[in-house]
Amino acid sequence: MNCCDNSGARNIYVISVKGIGARLNRLPAAGVGDMVMATVKKGKPELRKKVMPAVVVRQSKPWRRADGIYLYFEDNAGVIVNAKGEMKGSAITGPIGKEATDLWPVSNN
Repeated sequence: MNCCDNSGARNIYVISVKGIGARLNRLPAAGVGDMVMATVKKGKPELRKKVMPAVVVRQSKPWRRADGIYLYFEDNAGVIVNAKGEMKGSAITGPIGKEATDLWPVSNN
């Protein structure tokens, strides 16, 4: 999955999804706005080889919003956050889903 912030990571690998329980033979799935645990595969050396939380902001699989429209993006992307949900970087490149901004608002500090 692409990393679309300016934290120094380029590519992240999802390990697990927060809040998803276990079921035999089921892989944990995440959508836009979900927090995942991920590692950095390409990027700054100080970010690599660590497990850190990230939030999914784009997905290429179509999903249905409550108002009935179907929406999808051209790639899968996420941003690296801390445990409280605050972004590690200061900017996001490209479009992001409304579901992510509603769940994880960015404070204007």
